[in-house]
Amino acid sequence: MATVAIAHLRKVYANGVVAVDDFCLEVADGEFVALVGPSGCGKSTTLRMVAGLEAITSGTVAIGGRVVNDLPPKDRDIAMVFQNYALYPHMTVRGNMAFGLRLRRTPKAEIARRIAEAAETLGLAALLDRLPKQLSGGQRQRVALGRAIVRQPKVFLFDEPLSNLDAKMRVEMRQEIHRLHRRLGATVLYVTHDQTEAMTLGDRIVVMEAGRIRQADDPIALYDRPRNRFAATFIGTPPMNLIPAVALPGGALRTAAGDLLPPPGALPAVEAGRAVLLGVRPEALTPLEAPAPGALPATVEIVERMGAEADAHFALPGLPPIVARLPPDAPLRHGDRRFLLPAYPRAALFDPESGERL
Repeated sequence: MATVAIAHLRKVYANGVVAVDDFCLEVADGEFVALVGPSGCGKSTTLRMVAGLEAITSGTVAIGGRVVNDLPPKDRDIAMVFQNYALYPHMTVRGNMAFGLRLRRTPKAEIARRIAEAAETLGLAALLDRLPKQLSGGQRQRVALGRAIVRQPKVFLFDEPLSNLDAKMRVEMRQEIHRLHRRLGATVLYVTHDQTEAMTLGDRIVVMEAGRIRQADDPIALYDRPRNRFAATFIGTPPMNLIPAVALPGGALRTAAGDLLPPPGALPAVEAGRAVLLGVRPEALTPLEAPAPGALPATVEIVERMGAEADAHFALPGLPPIVARLPPDAPLRHGDRRFLLPAYPRAALFDPESGERL
């Protein structure tokens, strides 16, 4: 395996659209890095530039210490797994897995050995003589994985490989990829719009917006300590609640629904009169039946019960709706009045204009 070093990568199309802007990232040998962000944020374009499928406007991509900007894809020692599987319909599973090795004039015995090992690992041994049309979606994706594995590349690149699968199959394939990475110790760049995939698979997650990195961190740090409003609201389902407020002398906050009284030192000191956004994760909100210092009056609008948990949506006077994640048997119904108390040590303050964490 190998490291991947991406320095000041930039992609500008002929019409002037900037798809990727000043992208810098170091991927360690054997590290699994997930690129996540909304559609059009530049994550797939970045991956394609690493693969050599997209021309680089400026910046460098180095794999294993060698700059590969001018190398064709076949010489970069990478393997890519695509969203649409990209299998040859007229070839059997065995033929699809062997095709790249045959182009490299790998000895037949070595091809057979690698295919047998990959097929055993992925549960494809009984399917080697079938055509892609005779396989399910999950089996086709396993073939695409097997074709990448037999290459034994320095770096694996995944471009939203599970997005065409149903929910149950996505969970199974996610576990398969996790086991595969653990067994191979592979260096992986994995593009997805699904934050669950990113959180469960990635050693590190890179959150992108408008072609730029907004935060690159391990999953727990990203969830607990987002550096900006975009990362805070993109990661997490439901997303972090953002409550507009104004700082008061002594550390209190005033919202349109009432005053909040965080314990001393629970939030960063902010000068009086400054506008802020108080960020609170849904699971860090407790609904109380009686008023309490630092709690906001709210009315239950919707309760979504999902078996293991319940998401309660609250309306607050003069504020955006707020969601609290509660136990599944939380005794709440539409129209109930409660007082929402944030767990202030777990909260964050953001600048409303820049979006950066204070």
